[in-house]
Amino acid sequence: MSHKLIDIVNISKSFGENLVLDDLNLYIRENEFLTLLGPSGCGKTTLLRILGGFESPDTGKVIFDGKNITELAPNKRQLNTVFQKYALFTNMTIAQNIAFGLKIKGKSQSYINDKIRYALKLVNLEGFEDRTPDSLSGGQQQRIAIARAIVNEPKVLLLDEPLGALDLKLRQDMQYELIRLKNELGITFVYVTHDQEEALTMSDTIVVMNQGYIQQIGTPEDIYNEPQNAFVADFIGESNILPATMVEDRLVKILGVNFPCVDEGFGRNKPVDAVIRPEDIDLVKPEEGIMEGVVTHLIFKGVHYEMEVLANNYEWLVHSTDMFPVGTEVGIKVDPFDIQIMKKPESEDAEAVTIEE
Repeated sequence: MSHKLIDIVNISKSFGENLVLDDLNLYIRENEFLTLLGPSGCGKTTLLRILGGFESPDTGKVIFDGKNITELAPNKRQLNTVFQKYALFTNMTIAQNIAFGLKIKGKSQSYINDKIRYALKLVNLEGFEDRTPDSLSGGQQQRIAIARAIVNEPKVLLLDEPLGALDLKLRQDMQYELIRLKNELGITFVYVTHDQEEALTMSDTIVVMNQGYIQQIGTPEDIYNEPQNAFVADFIGESNILPATMVEDRLVKILGVNFPCVDEGFGRNKPVDAVIRPEDIDLVKPEEGIMEGVVTHLIFKGVHYEMEVLANNYEWLVHSTDMFPVGTEVGIKVDPFDIQIMKKPESEDAEAVTIEE
């Protein structure tokens, strides 16, 4: 297990009356691809800016490799930031853009030339040295912004929604490019996005944030398959989130019907939320299901059909490779392992997650 590289300790930040980060704690490991994921205004970009030195926290500290860097200027940190707006100098060539930080550091021209060649090869833009930024596509400009950060040999690359301005196909291509880059460079990536699919595709670790709190930390598989609360279940992918009652261990009542499940320890007859992913619902003959319903909507999505099934006064969202026309009577069947049970929150306020080493 790689060692802890960054320790974010009790960080709080407000802008006027607006509390953006509330006593946040998080650690980031060496060589990790960690993504801060959440809706607009959740605090993820503010946290990244605090890491980069562009914002100061009201309270708390940032420890980098055992040293307190909270008050250190951005150019004194071993962290480089790549923003969504590429911030390239339009009056300079690509080579001059990449060399900018190295010249400030007083590096020799031969060193700078070697680094330019190395960085352009890494981002697959060899031979672009004499081009200008405005002659490049959005994806190429983003690669140059990344190349400019890489030549400074940071231990950590901070990326603030770097693919947000690109079209879907280019964004997907760049996701794989970033994974390749991270593996080749062997450095830590801290990535900010509100795109769930992007986070699931790229990350070793995802930190789901909302309203200044961390909601859950885990691998993409953990976050998707084992959401810790309704916010995470709803934000990551699509879900059926239903009020339910835990009758006893391994048995939950949903919409008046008892469903076998695998969860234990919630107590008897306790109110809970049941989360069932649309792809985990099997549509069968009415008499073979645990609940009967009728297909009310049908959309072809390419890799699957998306349907709504009205059963027990609830519109179930179902994804299936089989097509059931609107009006078809069906049975709903769910494997016990595919029902995720969560405690109901004591209040609607977000609660901070306890992070264990």
